[in-house]
Amino acid sequence: MEFIKISQLIDRMVDWETGNPKRINHFLKVWGYAKTIGELEGLDETARFTLEAAAVVHDIGIKPAEEKFGCHDGPYQEKEGIVPAREMLLSLGFPEPVAERVSFLVGHHHTYTAIDGIDFQILVEADFLVNLDEGKRGEEAVRTAREKYFRTQAGIRLLDRLFLQ
Repeated sequence: MEFIKISQLIDRMVDWETGNPKRINHFLKVWGYAKTIGELEGLDETARFTLEAAAVVHDIGIKPAEEKFGCHDGPYQEKEGIVPAREMLLSLGFPEPVAERVSFLVGHHHTYTAIDGIDFQILVEADFLVNLDEGKRGEEAVRTAREKYFRTQAGIRLLDRLFLQ
């Protein structure tokens, strides 16, 4: 896989979110955790590439959801993120199967009952790690998230060391 495309995608997402350092920092942190968990869990190159791309663009639907609906609740950002994610990936030369899977992940990343693979699981865990920190959630919320949503050894280790030591 051409991992330089991930850097090109990051650059494009920084353009997408220009003037919003909070969102830029959010997706960069999610990407960093997703990359780390994916590598520690031994994902193959294609799965890691797909996961990293999804982590970068997972919240691409926030801006169009706010423009269209005046808010960016999960279902709105999922719905509004599919098309721009796919277009962005294809414009950068990502393979069609990767663009298809990333679009699915963007369109379902708040729908935890839809988790259907390790890439999806890790994306959810990485997003939770960042959201728990950014939202300054208490220990009860962390323990609930750990019990309900975390499955990978690497994700659980990170969560424990970040919040439960």
